[in-house]
Amino acid sequence: MRIATWNVNSVKARLPRLLDWLADTTPDVVCLQEIKCTAAAFPSAEVGEFGYAVAAHGDGRWNGVAVLSRVGLDDVRAGFDNEPGFPLPETRAISATCAGVRIWSVYVPNGRSLDSAHYPYKLAWLARLRDALAAESAPELLVCGDFNVAPTDADVWDPAVFAGSTHVTLDERAALAELLALGLVDVVPQPMKGPHPYTYWDYRAGMFPKNKGMRIDLVYASAAVDRRVRAAYVDRDARKGPGPSDHAPVVVDLD
Repeated sequence: MRIATWNVNSVKARLPRLLDWLADTTPDVVCLQEIKCTAAAFPSAEVGEFGYAVAAHGDGRWNGVAVLSRVGLDDVRAGFDNEPGFPLPETRAISATCAGVRIWSVYVPNGRSLDSAHYPYKLAWLARLRDALAAESAPELLVCGDFNVAPTDADVWDPAVFAGSTHVTLDERAALAELLALGLVDVVPQPMKGPHPYTYWDYRAGMFPKNKGMRIDLVYASAAVDRRVRAAYVDRDARKGPGPSDHAPVVVDLD
């Protein structure tokens, strides 16, 4: 089974690229983030041509998540219990069971800056996500998405550049550690360039070709799923060419 996660940065703006990528990569399940459309406006018919059922959770703004599956899409749930809001809950999480694996697609709040109200919101959101995942009973569990946190200094191109900003703070990394403490495993993909499996590169000129990126798109697997991992890689080619997302997909192959 092939599972992928991708912050597509507007599914409508990237639709031709998404469809080409689905045809070339043939994932069985795809977790999308930042779809930037309502669930009703999601291009379900277009991806359905490739055999995918769709579960989408979006409000038409800058958030929105989805799960695409061609191996079953059961027990779909948008959001989770006690999910924090700003001020109301946003469209940042959706979960479904696909071929026996409970799969979450998450888009963690950015946090913006350490003095922004979005930063404690981000930490609260991660804490409640931890509670929601702790309540999951499925032995086979995958949590995929844009976490907006680089787990270690090795996951950013220059730690000094990020000092004093979000995405790298001790509190954010501690929140990730709390997720792993549930028994989840960080499935670290193979990079396609250089020693670091970056998944995000700012649109500023030179950042992508110079590989000045971050690893913030993560796949967390339960032990039962981690034992099935045969390969994982960052599909850096999807970040190339005209009009890409600023994120690349992470692709995981399971036995």
